[in-house]
Amino acid sequence: MAQEKLRVIIGGAGIAGLASFLALKKLPNIEVELYEQAPELKEIGASIAISPNGLRTLEKLGALNALDDEVAFRGPSAIPMIYRHWKTNEIILEDHFVDVPDPRHRTARFHRGHLHAALLEHVPRHLIHLNKRIKSASASPEKVQLEFTDGTSAEGDVLIGADGIHSKVRASFVPDHRLYATGKVYMRSTFDASLVENIPDLPLDSSHWWGPTANFFASRLGKNQYTTVGNFDSPVDSNGNPKNIQWNDEGDVELFRKLFQDWNPVVTALVDATPYTRYYPNYAGDPLPTWVFESRVTLVGDAAHTHGGAFAAGGALAIDDAYALYLAFKHVFSSKNGTKGSAKDIETALKLYDRTRRPHAERLLNIVLQGINRKPAATDLDDAAVQRIKNKPDTTWLSEHDVEKAFADVVRQGTVDEPSLTRANL
Repeated sequence: MAQEKLRVIIGGAGIAGLASFLALKKLPNIEVELYEQAPELKEIGASIAISPNGLRTLEKLGALNALDDEVAFRGPSAIPMIYRHWKTNEIILEDHFVDVPDPRHRTARFHRGHLHAALLEHVPRHLIHLNKRIKSASASPEKVQLEFTDGTSAEGDVLIGADGIHSKVRASFVPDHRLYATGKVYMRSTFDASLVENIPDLPLDSSHWWGPTANFFASRLGKNQYTTVGNFDSPVDSNGNPKNIQWNDEGDVELFRKLFQDWNPVVTALVDATPYTRYYPNYAGDPLPTWVFESRVTLVGDAAHTHGGAFAAGGALAIDDAYALYLAFKHVFSSKNGTKGSAKDIETALKLYDRTRRPHAERLLNIVLQGINRKPAATDLDDAAVQRIKNKPDTTWLSEHDVEKAFADVVRQGTVDEPSLTRANL
């Protein structure tokens, strides 16, 4: 008799969606398909950092090519980030690894398109449906459904919303969820590293310069790429959106240069060498009270935790989300003897996932939301910048998080009303 498989549909084929596919395809009684709004799969986007937790998980998912030194840049000093004074270039603070013995797991920086392409190597293209912009999502006791703007639809047993911070899947089940404009607009660029190789005193490691009202970041990336990132404050309209600026709009490189023209010579040389820039207005949102909807739907990545990219944690968070989903479905479905289980089994797996990931993400979201609109005292902006660096929260709990341990802890805790969660099968 043919094996009865659980059909999982994923809305979105970005980093979160591809990682979820790689995770769930490890389970023999699950079949997965992805639905992506883009008309083609190509290298787009700016830079992305993956911290040790995400790199460890990519290794577990079998995406070893994503850890390759050609694709991923790791600083030669094994320092994940160096924080510098905006004017003097003085090093104010350094981050350090606590428990990262394997060099392959040290924080790596990629062109987002290169990481995406590395994950795509593990996904059969016929399982990715392009030109499928999500209009809405729904669920019944028996199935889930995605409706697309082209008039078509897709059905399955489980729906995973991996469609980003402006998620249509999330909006279908939590229509009142609000995103806040943080007041910051980021200007990002990636380009060939040869354009900056002759800059005097250019740091070899990734560096973050903090100024009175703006920050500037620069780093090498894999495949001989380089990135520069700066931000500026932007007024918002009555709907809370930055005025006249949309995500991925073409930026004004002359404005970029003007914003940082009075900074130290390394920064000014970097902005002068930057050939173009694009705008990325920043948003964040409140923590969700649950990531499980109608017992068959959940979220991963920025759709689940709308943290606006804080601490460059989004990619690694999404990858760990995917692995936690795998652990939850493996735990519940490994004993189903080749069947797709019941609706209750699906709900149990999704609740396990929720309890593993949501509190972790909520801790980050609370830090982000507390910082929105927090302005330094005008009396001494330069001293305020230094103090902001020195008082930066330690995020080792985030960058070196152990998702397997977190999942095992949740399973061990169990609940009275769900006795199936009281025994681990790891």
